[in-house]
Amino acid sequence: MTDTLDPKLEAQIEDFIVRALAEDIGDGDHTSLACIPADDRSVANLLVKDPGILAGTAIAERIFKHVDPTSEMTINIKDGQNMSYGDIAFEVSCNTQALLKAERLVLNTMQRMSGIATLSNRFKFEIEDLPVKILDTRKTTPNLRFIEKWAVRLGGCHNYRDGLYDRIMVKDNHIDACGSITAAIEQVAAYQASNGLSLPVTIEVRNLVELYEVLEGGAGKVDRIMLDNFELPILAEAVAVINKRFETEASGGVNIHTVRKIAQTGVNFISVGALTHSAVSLDLSLKVAK
Repeated sequence: MTDTLDPKLEAQIEDFIVRALAEDIGDGDHTSLACIPADDRSVANLLVKDPGILAGTAIAERIFKHVDPTSEMTINIKDGQNMSYGDIAFEVSCNTQALLKAERLVLNTMQRMSGIATLSNRFKFEIEDLPVKILDTRKTTPNLRFIEKWAVRLGGCHNYRDGLYDRIMVKDNHIDACGSITAAIEQVAAYQASNGLSLPVTIEVRNLVELYEVLEGGAGKVDRIMLDNFELPILAEAVAVINKRFETEASGGVNIHTVRKIAQTGVNFISVGALTHSAVSLDLSLKVAK
């Protein structure tokens, strides 16, 4: 049974499938066309070869339906659930030529998504007893951001902004180009007012001097202070100084070994680029049942 998704996401999936199949098939899957009768039908199993969190079955089902509207999937492990070596995640009945057209796209997508979901789940596990949220970043594969951020959610972590358009994030380059933090804050406020916008605002600080500048001029104009590459003692001091007047976010070089200590400083959010840029794809295999 196909999950009901947001219409925007459905449109993104359909566009992704069309472009990805065109890239792979070109003017035809000549091997399958040569070897397999047009009316042949097969049952195949998705075999798990790495433990972790499964992700991407919802897209896989849509891929199979795209190449063969009569295809049917029986899902044994749902997206976001644990999987172990030797599990059969799903069974699909499909026209054989169509099955082989879809095979690589299904595997590439699910392996990538499952790797991201699994890494995200590891980060979630490290801090799940603490009042902090792990966020992803824009460090994603171009044109695949929606898929990779979906996988982050399936792993139990959270999405930050989708792009440059849905949150204002004033970082070091913006500050240096503006001349100062105060100037950047004032220009952002003026821009929002003149354009009828009320986007949430994050501003990055690199040290305590910049932090105090935000505290002096950011009230009502800044929602979140991003504490970038702060050493743990200074990070804890910064969180205490902010004292819940703004949301707090730690960023910069966060890894699975440091995330818990960072969370223990009391920050509200930790942004982790590694969720998407450093995740390793998991091994999955689609095998025709003999």
